[in-house]
Amino acid sequence: MRKPFTPQSFSGPRPSGPRPGGPRGPREVRDPHKNRKQRINEEITSAEVRVIDSDGKMLGVMDKNAAVDLAFSKEMDLVEIAPQAAPPVCRVIEYGKFAYEQQKKEKLARKAQKQQELKEIRFKAGTDTHDFDFKTRHAREFLEDGDKVKATVMFRGREIVHPEFGRQLLEKFVAALADVSKVDQPIKPEGKTMSVMLSPEKKAKKSE
Repeated sequence: MRKPFTPQSFSGPRPSGPRPGGPRGPREVRDPHKNRKQRINEEITSAEVRVIDSDGKMLGVMDKNAAVDLAFSKEMDLVEIAPQAAPPVCRVIEYGKFAYEQQKKEKLARKAQKQQELKEIRFKAGTDTHDFDFKTRHAREFLEDGDKVKATVMFRGREIVHPEFGRQLLEKFVAALADVSKVDQPIKPEGKTMSVMLSPEKKAKKSE
């Protein structure tokens, strides 16, 4: 049975890459993440670091070498996650797992940024209930797909002297979609129009 790691049992310089040890004992140091953005283990240059353990608990400020020893004792790595902080914040975690989590977050962020579009819904100042409900349902679908929605009321002729009708309609629109959206830009007049912009509060999945 493999003996637990202790700082006293470790001899020689610590490796700068991810910890090579595992259940079957030490093996050749190989770093599959050569292009990583984060410093880990002995690559960390600060003498002191603020440490978060593998369970997310803040351990406080520690000597860098002691923090590396702690990570190695758990067969994990010390990963610098906030180098701009004073002292830098480091997390005890397996670097492979950390890299996977980061890649997943970045992929989701790119996907959301790429897919989000601005959809526009147009109303007349005298829009009837049927037309209002029909267009509001479309706006709900856009929001549930992760898109922003701009609702615009268009005034014709002397309708512009009664902007309160357009405001009331847009307030009704906002209220009807409050469960799936938040106001991104409040109601405001724009010449002969009045508009409001909503963004999705959460990305709801449609039922298959």
